Amino acid sequence: MAEARFPTAVPVSALRGIIAAIDKPVLVSDRAGRIVAVNEAAKHLFGYPVDSEVEKLNLFEDLLKWEASEISVTVDELSSGKGLVDHEMDHASGPKLVRLQAAAESGWLVAQIKDKNSESDAATQLTVQELLQEREITYRNLLAAYLKLQEVNRQKTVFLASAAHELKTPLAVIKGYYDLLLAGSLGRLTEKQKDILEESKESCERLVRLVSMFLNYSALESGKLVLQLRENDLRDCLDEMAKRWAEAFQRKSVRLEVQLDPAIPTFRFDYQKVQQAAANLLDNALKHTPSGGNVTLVAKPHFWERRVAEVAPSQERRRFRLPRPNSVEVSVTDSGGGIPAEHHQEIFEDFVRVDRNTSGMGLGLAIAKRLVQAHRGEIWVESEARKGSTFRFLLPIEQS
Repeated sequence: MAEARFPTAVPVSALRGIIAAIDKPVLVSDRAGRIVAVNEAAKHLFGYPVDSEVEKLNLFEDLLKWEASEISVTVDELSSGKGLVDHEMDHASGPKLVRLQAAAESGWLVAQIKDKNSESDAATQLTVQELLQEREITYRNLLAAYLKLQEVNRQKTVFLASAAHELKTPLAVIKGYYDLLLAGSLGRLTEKQKDILEESKESCERLVRLVSMFLNYSALESGKLVLQLRENDLRDCLDEMAKRWAEAFQRKSVRLEVQLDPAIPTFRFDYQKVQQAAANLLDNALKHTPSGGNVTLVAKPHFWERRVAEVAPSQERRRFRLPRPNSVEVSVTDSGGGIPAEHHQEIFEDFVRVDRNTSGMGLGLAIAKRLVQAHRGEIWVESEARKGSTFRFLLPIEQS
């Protein structure tokens, strides 16, 4: 007998659920007769307990007791396109009619058994076939919709990346000219002219940051993010970034305080990616802190117990603590309006903005989260409404 080939259009578990709801004997097999699903009515008809494994039997040989020639003729008829094949079957309760149907899309054979002398019920006869076809159509429609959404998302990512690349070079040129003008290289400026140029430069820098954010987002979405892990000094990384942001904080009259623990060891991380993650947190803090407020950037060694807290009592866990920190904690604390607890999770999702009165695309925190997670780190927020916010992330010192 030919080797059994199992269909894949509808999962067997789903098929069993379909025929279990039918009160008449129904069996489903592959073209070789190997049973893949059977309902309780069919088990009862052939004298098997409900919990028996009838699926190990052959429909044609073990249950219907057909000869090889009869099996061959029936399978050939169904394979040639004949939709239904009826056979009579002797049974202790009286003669039965076995109606075989071929499910064209899945390759299954559906056997429905009823009393030979009972009146034909067309709706019942086609129940299994219709349910199978409906299930397959549903699966196909869902798959088609999913693939379409994936393609739309891919096109969006490609568009963002292309637009960002096109804007990157001219913005860099414009920013360079602003620097030249403000430095007096192209002639002396009045105070009013300097003020106008400073505001224009600030707007240009916002566009540069936005373009950089789009490029990072596109790289993350397309799976092209590659970490350049090298031995680096996190204090140099954060100090350099904070100095670049000092001017923006001064313009808004927000005090920026930086506290970098000298005990932080050098370790392997991507200098640019970690700097970007921290910069996104500073940018977020600056947006939500009013003039006269404070923002504090802190970095310090940290012991990160990665095991779930419930594994062992706290006293027992303390006995196994490492003699030295195994991670670094970076935090950004602001004196802004705070974030209600119900938004603590969603603010790290793409394009989410809790405060609609601030500028931005709602990507900064989402990108920071992905960059931290790429380092096998963790990021979260601690905040209450009207009490400011503290964003923290952990970076493991040893990257494997």
